[in-house]
Amino acid sequence: MFSLDQPYPRDLVGYGRTPPQADWPNGARVAVQFVINYEEGGENSILHGDAASEAFLSEIVGAQAWPGQRHVNMESIYDYGARSGFWRLWRMFTARNLPVTVFGVATAMARNPEVVAAMTEAGWEIATHGLKWIDYRDYTIEAERAHIDEAIAIHTRLVGERPLGLYQGRTSVNSIRIGAEEGGFLYLADVYADELPYWIDVSGRTQLMVPYTLDANDMRFATPQGFNSGDQFFAYLKDSFDVLYREGGEGRPAMMSIGLHCRLVGRPGRAAALERFLDYVQSHDHAWVTRRLDIARHWVHRHPPAGGFVPSRMGRALFVEVFGPVFEHTPAVAERAYAAWIGPAQDHAKGLHGAMVAAMRALPSDQQDRLIAAHPDLAGRLALAGELAAASTREQSGAGLDRLDATELTRFTQLNDAYRARFGFPFIIAVKGLGKADILAAFETRLRNDHAAERTEALRQIERIALLRLRDLLPEG
Repeated sequence: MFSLDQPYPRDLVGYGRTPPQADWPNGARVAVQFVINYEEGGENSILHGDAASEAFLSEIVGAQAWPGQRHVNMESIYDYGARSGFWRLWRMFTARNLPVTVFGVATAMARNPEVVAAMTEAGWEIATHGLKWIDYRDYTIEAERAHIDEAIAIHTRLVGERPLGLYQGRTSVNSIRIGAEEGGFLYLADVYADELPYWIDVSGRTQLMVPYTLDANDMRFATPQGFNSGDQFFAYLKDSFDVLYREGGEGRPAMMSIGLHCRLVGRPGRAAALERFLDYVQSHDHAWVTRRLDIARHWVHRHPPAGGFVPSRMGRALFVEVFGPVFEHTPAVAERAYAAWIGPAQDHAKGLHGAMVAAMRALPSDQQDRLIAAHPDLAGRLALAGELAAASTREQSGAGLDRLDATELTRFTQLNDAYRARFGFPFIIAVKGLGKADILAAFETRLRNDHAAERTEALRQIERIALLRLRDLLPEG
């Protein structure tokens, strides 16, 4: 019997009639995100230890898996994607200087390191597409977790850094849980439920989801009742873009994901339609073409979860993204604090401050020196050029250091130069609650310190700045 009293694991409500204002950079009406799925060499094959050949997303529509046998025609179609299709897409996007996110299957990338080099050379984000391009629906949670862990290890070795996004693709019911519990993914993409990122709670973790798409996707060239020609593909993409662009102009900016596969749209008769669409998007002034990681970071900083961030419920990647800037350009402090232990006692500003200060004080002295040097001069060249970190900009503005007259600016410049000449690092002071006269007086007094005393004072001020920044992010406690 139907009942609303039982827990229901799906969210059918979402943002409802009042979605958040996405506030994309530069007033963009739509965020356009292209994904290139790199799967060739990671698909089902007895060569890869699988039970049967691949049967999914190829020119052979309706193909069946061949248990215990190689399907050399299927293999050859996948080979085309790695040998030719990828390079056509790479030339197409790099010629237009358009950013891309790659969903990279780890074993596929390992079999063609040249394409990995091309991706990184182009500045593309490479998210992980799992260890193998296979169906995980019948895998145990332990076996699937082991595959994801191995994928991260291979990916890190090939790319030089771990992936911050996960799209398993042919998922199990456990895939999202595994990704959230792993903790190192800033976003997961195995959902199709919205046109904006959104937060979920899973396994005691707050996790960001950046939805993907199966409709604006060249996979429909390889499915019944899909696209039969490039014209159909272009028309569908154009109509989707036009609606989202118009709605964004009406005050409801959203995101458009486009899914691509090297062996499908990499064929010349389809690539022509993609080229037309890329040029069409670039002809619009208010479209933000970007990577999924950039969308995720934008959402983290502009649209935190309801109730704000709770450190003990955050995975490592999210924790470092949010709290890494607390100690100027030194995310290692947040990384060390997280590795040491973050529990409920750190869910408020004072508690987390204690954990992060302990991590900062445990840094080797050379890393502490780099932390000190990372701070900007007060009212210095970076401030005048508008190139300060966001927190530093707010802090200096709050003290009126962005509104100096010519005499004041000259004095600050003289003091900055004298201080650097004496100590070799910038003058650091927690400016909140201070006026220009207070700051100038502190400058004068501290110029009389010896180097050791002033280094100690600089670190003390950094700790105070960190507490003030944490109070902007968390309850006082």
